[in-house]
Amino acid sequence: MSKDQYEKIDEQVQGQTQSTQPGVEEDMHPAPIYDDPNFTGADKLKGKTALITGGDSGIGRAVAVAYAKEGANVAIAYLADQEDEDADQTIKLIEKYGGKAKKYQTDISKEENCKQLIQQVVKDFGKLNILVNNAGKQFPQESIEDITEEQLKETFETNFFGLFFMSKAAVKHMKKGDCIVNTSSVTAYNGSPGLLDYSATKGAITSFTRSLALNLSDQGIRVNAVAPGPIWTPLIPSTFDAQKVENQGSDTPMQRRGQPAENAPAYVFLASQDSSYMTGQTIHVDGGDFVGS
Repeated sequence: MSKDQYEKIDEQVQGQTQSTQPGVEEDMHPAPIYDDPNFTGADKLKGKTALITGGDSGIGRAVAVAYAKEGANVAIAYLADQEDEDADQTIKLIEKYGGKAKKYQTDISKEENCKQLIQQVVKDFGKLNILVNNAGKQFPQESIEDITEEQLKETFETNFFGLFFMSKAAVKHMKKGDCIVNTSSVTAYNGSPGLLDYSATKGAITSFTRSLALNLSDQGIRVNAVAPGPIWTPLIPSTFDAQKVENQGSDTPMQRRGQPAENAPAYVFLASQDSSYMTGQTIHVDGGDFVGS
């Protein structure tokens, strides 16, 4: 899609909210752009098997579509019953582009669930080459005094503990040339006064990415990350009020929100041999937010 088309869709977004997170893509208007028709695959991931947490919608769905276009088979994990329709749609999209697809509903904040998920994916697909740790939650609060112990635990358990447990379970099934791609955030670099615990988890993810990259370098397993800025995903209307939803991304240097499809090529790059000499790095897809801060 062209820059003008992304800008046009951005202008169509009006204030809207959803009652519970992680949110449902089916209920967003306009729908996020998860498939760029100008992105054509070149078999860069042919024969690979990828697992994407939070793969039912948002950035996860866009990555699943792009991976399928590049020849990968894709497993997606998601949390709640309310996401079933989104997950089914993503499965159809993966299969549309020729990939084998399967969905798994589980709570990755629990280590045993992560172990079982990895084992089941390897059983169903025969191997695991790419792990995309993308699932996340956020609970905006204006004051640190409003962040309860329960909220802090839930945010870290999903965003960081889950990522840690998934990586721990996955590496034993990986070999030289395989990789892990984590979803960080611009908030890890800029901070966020209204997302104290969320930005802290993303900072932990960025540091963990660098450390795990060093830890696994002798095995030939690469670990990198993508740090999105304000992207139009179900997490936005399910966590922010209508005014913030409408204004999302307007304060970036590019003066608009991004779309999931604009993130997907970065995940393809980090999963393919194009990035064979990169590990411990983070690609910023944030409309210049980090640079302009």
